[in-house]
Amino acid sequence: MNQDKIGKFIAEQRKNKNLTQEELAEKLSITKNAVSKWERGLCLMDMSLLKPLSEILEVSINEILAGEKIEEKDIEKKSEENIIKLTELVNLKSMKYGIMGMVLFSIILMIIAFLKDTNMASLVSLLCAYNCVTFLSRYKIGKDKIDLLTGILFFIAVICNTIAFILS
Repeated sequence: MNQDKIGKFIAEQRKNKNLTQEELAEKLSITKNAVSKWERGLCLMDMSLLKPLSEILEVSINEILAGEKIEEKDIEKKSEENIIKLTELVNLKSMKYGIMGMVLFSIILMIIAFLKDTNMASLVSLLCAYNCVTFLSRYKIGKDKIDLLTGILFFIAVICNTIAFILS
């Protein structure tokens, strides 16, 4: 998704409706700063705001996501592109949370390892945690039950190894 292009399109459509950022924000029950961030391309709106935004600006959701007016003949093609881009965006967000969880887990293990003169158990926990996140992310995307089972087993290994590490 091209945030700059989407932001410019929202700003253009808002101005065509003779709305200020504050008026648009009020209609959406959000802050003026949020609208400003969209229009400057700093972030995208929460997906739950797409429908009300499209109704206020009198454009399609597809046009907002494309960041441009779409001709009738191109609607199907643009819809397909936007769905693919949204899927990629969702996958990136879920990976971001997994990585943040692993970093937090790693920091906790390092603090404990620093406080206790420890062995390689923390490394094993970290590797299991990485595999757990990887397989559960793959399951979320592909819905393969083997990935889910593998992710759960790695999660159990992380819990058991972490308990053993703390108790050692």
